This record gives sequence, structure tokens and C-alpha cells, in this order.
Amino acid sequence: MELAPPIEAVCQAIHSLYHNPDPGGKEKASIWLGALQKSVHAWVSADDLLQRNIDVETCYFAAQTMRTKIQYAFHELPITAHGSLRDSLLQHIANINEDTNQVIITQLCLALADLALQMASWNEAVKDLILRFGEDVHRIPPLLEILTVMPEEVTSRSLRLGANRRSEIHDAFDNAAPFVLQLLNASMDSFASDPRVLVRIMRCLGSWFNIGAIPTSDVAHSKLLVNVFQALVDSKTPSMVHDAATDCICAALLLVENIHKHAALTQSLYQGVLTLSEAYHMSVAEEDIDKSINYCRIFTELAESMLEIIVASPGQGFGDLIILDMILTCVGHHDYEVAEISFNFWYRLSEELYKKNDDQFNSIFCPYIERLITALCKHCQLEPDHEGNPEEGDDFSEFRTRVSDLVKDVVFLVGSSNCFKQMFNNLQSQSTVSTWDVSEASLFIMAAVAKIIIP
Repeated sequence: MELAPPIEAVCQAIHSLYHNPDPGGKEKASIWLGALQKSVHAWVSADDLLQRNIDVETCYFAAQTMRTKIQYAFHELPITAHGSLRDSLLQHIANINEDTNQVIITQLCLALADLALQMASWNEAVKDLILRFGEDVHRIPPLLEILTVMPEEVTSRSLRLGANRRSEIHDAFDNAAPFVLQLLNASMDSFASDPRVLVRIMRCLGSWFNIGAIPTSDVAHSKLLVNVFQALVDSKTPSMVHDAATDCICAALLLVENIHKHAALTQSLYQGVLTLSEAYHMSVAEEDIDKSINYCRIFTELAESMLEIIVASPGQGFGDLIILDMILTCVGHHDYEVAEISFNFWYRLSEELYKKNDDQFNSIFCPYIERLITALCKHCQLEPDHEGNPEEGDDFSEFRTRVSDLVKDVVFLVGSSNCFKQMFNNLQSQSTVSTWDVSEASLFIMAAVAKIIIP
């Protein structure tokens, strides 16, 4: 496409793409618009369409085109054009209102985030964005989205960021993090009753946890973290807020695997997670499996972050084995999907204890592994009316395979012969009214350990 097309022709092609009843006409419009997007003229056309704000379809095409061009073809622009592109995008963000489609907002936010990451001359992009939009309650939601995707986009393979530029970006994030934390705290107060904005706040905090830029000693004692845990404790919390709070806490827990570097945050997270036990039981009582899964994710993430201490000094400080009790409570959930979340932790625990090779030390964990195997045996029960062998490839069959693998990995902690005897005793203790599926599950676990029994 050598010449820039009239904007009217672009609008007509977009209209044809969405509304032309003739499939041939739609395809022709699609090919033409694709050629426009690949051309250098797309920069001006997209900006013009966004300024005109004709309808959702043209604005979405323009926003998506702008984001794609910045992501894949930023090199087309001379450095002298970077500033005007930035100013134009900032104005498009400023023009967002309650009628703007969320898909368009997302594309614009990604476009601005990708621009900021590639525009080396924009030294304090995060601070500038907060100063420009942070005082306007109507601009807070898109601002939060930009600040959420910026850290996420740093690792994008689509952006041509060299090692030096990535290092510069991380330094800039470290410097801007206190301002982000201040914004999140203020936003939490202003939008406490708006679930949609609360989700954005928690997603943003989680994104900054993920890159390790947040000053953890500050967030450890902040009202912000208290509010995130409060959302997890409250049984009336909407699911979308609960999910966002869970992701946020899990991101923080992943960060504090380096306990000594983040001591204050580790303490706050540890105490906060221990308060969620009752909330988990409430989710089970209310049959809210999504929230039960969230709690299990949090308990498991805490255990994995504390694994080194749990193995080094079980029962002391952060090595308190109460977290194993909390995970085993989740393993006992009636749905095996909840139990399965914890499998990686049990693998890692068994690996660390195997390296330690201390039978007396292993005996500390023996009761927990016995409870784990008993619970997994129950989960492996087929439906009483099931006929024939489990179908290979279905979800439950694959779960039983993973259970078999896990039992083989952890059984050394209780002794393979002891496990075999435990399952055999289960068979002997079953009454005449016991159903066949209970027996089959015990036999399934016995088969898993039979080949590794040490005489």
C-alpha cells in the first residue's frame, strides 16, 4: 500500500468487515485492512480513527492496530516521532469515558505500556502517568490497567528489548514503586465498594509483586495488604475479587521464598494465611469450589515458600507444621481437583527429605504422609455404578495416574511395606455392606507400591 488511503475508505472497509452479508466482500475488506495494518500509513489512520471516535468497531480496529504497530513495528517510527505518539496516546486515554468499550481500553493501555517500555527517552513514565491521571477518579481504572500490564509486558518476546534496556526498566520500576504503592493505597480507600476497581487494584499489586519491585517492608504493614486478606476472609466477597486477591497473595508468597530479604512481608503473609482456615471451611459448607480451590492454592504456595524452613526446623517458627494440616484439610475436600493443587508441594517435600536421608527426621513427617495417602485412596474411588476399567485419557483416569506417581514418591517416608499393610488392613476391615469401589481404591494404592516394597 504505497499511498495513504482516505479515512472514509478505511471506515467503509471496517463496516464491510462487520456487516457485509456477502462473505466475499468480508474477505476482501479483511485483506485490504490487513494490508493497511502492515503499512506505515497505519500509524496515522489509527490515530485519526481514535480521534474521530465514530463507533465501537472503528475504535477497536484503531486501538488494536495502534497496539500491534507499537508492539511489532515500533522501528518504523523515527525517534523524533516518539514524543508526539506518546502525547496522542495519553490524550486517547484521557478521552476514555463510561461508554468506552473495555476491549478498546485494554488495547489502548497495552499500546501505551509497550510504548513506555520501548521509548528510552521517557525516563519516568510511571511517575508521569500517576501525576497525569492519579487525581481523577474517572481515570484511575485505565491507569491501574496500564500499571498492571507494564510489568507483564517486560517479558514479552514481541518487544525488541535488549538486556540493557530491560535492566534500565527494572531500575525505573524500583524507583517508581513507592508512588505505585501510594496510588494503590489511596485507590483502595476511594473504591472500597467497587468490585471492578478492587480487582484492578489487586491485579496491579500482584503484577508489581511478580517483578519484585514493590518495597516489601512498606507493603507488609500497609492497609492495602490488610484489605486484600479481608477480601479473602469475607464469605460475601464477589468471586472476581476473591480470584484477584488470591492471585495477589500467591504472587507475594512466591516473592518471599527469599525470607531473609523480605522478612517483614513474610511475617505479615504468614499470619494472614493462617487466618484463612475458617474461611476455607465456610467455602466448603457453601459448596463454593472456586473459593476452596483459591484457599488451597494459597496454603500450598505458603508451604512451598516455607519449604526450606519446614525441612530445616520443623515445628519451629515459619517451619510450623500447622500449614501441613491446612493443606491436608484441603486434600480431604470431596473434589479431587482441590487435592491435586497440593501435589507439587508433596513432591518437593519428599525430594528434600530424601536428600536429607534421616529416618529419625522422616518420622516427624510420617503421620502427615499417612493421612495424605489415606485421603488420596479415597479420592481414587470409582463411582459405585462404574462398569469396567477406567477409560484411559479421561480426567479422572489421569488423576489416578498422578496419584500413583505421587504415592511412589512419598511412600518411603512411611515405609512401602507399612503402606501396603495399611491398605490391606483397609480391605480386611470392610464390612459386608462395603461397596466394591472402596476395595478397588485400596487395591489401586497397593498396586502402586507393590513393586517397591523393601523386604
